[in-house]
Amino acid sequence: MNDEAFMREALKEAKKAFAKDEVPIGAVLVLDGKIIARGHNQVELLQDATAHAEMLCLTAGAGALSNWRLADTTLYCTLEPCCMCAGAILNSRVKRLVWGAPDLRVGVNGSWIDLFKNVHPIHNLEITPRILEAESAELMRTFFQKQREKKECLNT
Repeated sequence: MNDEAFMREALKEAKKAFAKDEVPIGAVLVLDGKIIARGHNQVELLQDATAHAEMLCLTAGAGALSNWRLADTTLYCTLEPCCMCAGAILNSRVKRLVWGAPDLRVGVNGSWIDLFKNVHPIHNLEITPRILEAESAELMRTFFQKQREKKECLNT
């Protein structure tokens, strides 16, 4: 599989979040060409601000490997990570990050700030941005349009 194929799997996870009325962000963790973990946003379901797709996926990956060090893995996520997820990615020693759409509000790979621009003292992270950007962004736009329409119905 290539980056687009794995990002399509992350998009499947994002669509699961969408169906549950969660912000539609999905992630998959890949090792040796195989998906070892999946995650999608569950912030509303769990009432937990840390239940981001990436965080849940990294936790599942650590469980699958019985090791918090996720060396040689690639994390695919449909949205540019926030600072919390970026810290978890670095601390988990993920080798490569591939993300879809930029997040102008809290994205930390240059959209809001760039936490990755400085060389990390103990870990090198390869980053490939904007894979299937249009599909990821459209899913987000559709979700938030739906949310605005719900609010308008409630206010009438």
